[in-house]
Amino acid sequence: MKTKTKSFEKHRPQRSCIACRAVKDKRELVRLVCAEGGVVTVNETGKMSGRGAYLCRQPGCWQEGLESGRLERALRTSISRDNKEKLAEYGRGLAGS
Repeated sequence: MKTKTKSFEKHRPQRSCIACRAVKDKRELVRLVCAEGGVVTVNETGKMSGRGAYLCRQPGCWQEGLESGRLERALRTSISRDNKEKLAEYGRGLAGS
């Protein structure tokens, strides 16, 4: 009598980068959240409440997402110039990671 052995693979949530549209594991992307007051923040844990969008850990995707307005459309909000500069600085910092 043959026994079936099933290998169970844990489900890995998939998300897509709003800039390059690449579908990757959720943990490979950085989540941005529109928090109360319309301030967009980086969500390292992925657990913050609020409308979220994902970007790759590549500075080019951050530049594209911020300059093209895709991030604002995805989050359904307008982002202040200061807030955009802080997010762009974070994105540039990912180049060394």
